[in-house]
Amino acid sequence: MPQEGTFEAALSATEAQAAATLQSAAALTRELKRVKAGSAAGNTRELRRALETAEALATQLAEAARSLRAGYDFDEQAYLSSGAYTKELLAAAASAGVDIFEEDERLLCYPSLVRILADQAALEIDRKRERRLRPSMVAGLLAAAQRRGPRFRPEPFLDSLRTAYELVVARDGKKPDAVVRLIDIWTVLTVLPGQGRDYTKQEFARDLYLLDQSGLATTARSSRRLRWSASTGTKGAGVLTTVTRGGQQRRYWGIGFSVPSQGGGPDPEGNIGPGAGAPPVAGG
Repeated sequence: MPQEGTFEAALSATEAQAAATLQSAAALTRELKRVKAGSAAGNTRELRRALETAEALATQLAEAARSLRAGYDFDEQAYLSSGAYTKELLAAAASAGVDIFEEDERLLCYPSLVRILADQAALEIDRKRERRLRPSMVAGLLAAAQRRGPRFRPEPFLDSLRTAYELVVARDGKKPDAVVRLIDIWTVLTVLPGQGRDYTKQEFARDLYLLDQSGLATTARSSRRLRWSASTGTKGAGVLTTVTRGGQQRRYWGIGFSVPSQGGGPDPEGNIGPGAGAPPVAGG
């Protein structure tokens, strides 16, 4: 049973009342069919009886509909704005076995990002407007998205990441293989041609994780190899956080790209070999 006073409880009560009202409507429909049959056959006795019954049922149905309308007086916009909806959604998701974390006014639920649009009485899930707000329904939608998995192409993303990295390196006068904060790369990405200015940090962090999981480090366009760097940045400013497939938080801070001549040499953090710069696991 939903907890009293919650959005789920209000919707559940309205749903049950609507089901009962539909039964009344079905009874009225049956009597109207008898009215039609009596008229078609000229059976005036049955016709008059059905008309009287239909009139009584119509009165009952009208009263049931008024009661149904009056019964739903939940202020969903205020509830969404208050933060209570978020707590209820988190609880519903937990009951469904779906992990959600709050991060900068967004909800992270691999592979989805959810934003609550209280003034519009809606949600935004992966940039798509969603009017279905019932917490158990939303939890189900997020669970289905997890089963489908993400739509992500790692190679184009890595090319964009490298381009933005090279711009930051050139702008700041860094060494060609220097470690650069990912937050600085994200800032550049949002103004590159073909990149949306509304590409959020949460979306960027999710895409970093998906790239991380793909294992891709180079592309056909460049032999420069991606190297992840956690350094001490995962404890300070500029950290990007997302949620892993297993429901754990994953943090990212910086990256570097090897120059072609480096091969398996040391990376800027002092790591050596092909495994240098392994993805950070801080917070996971």
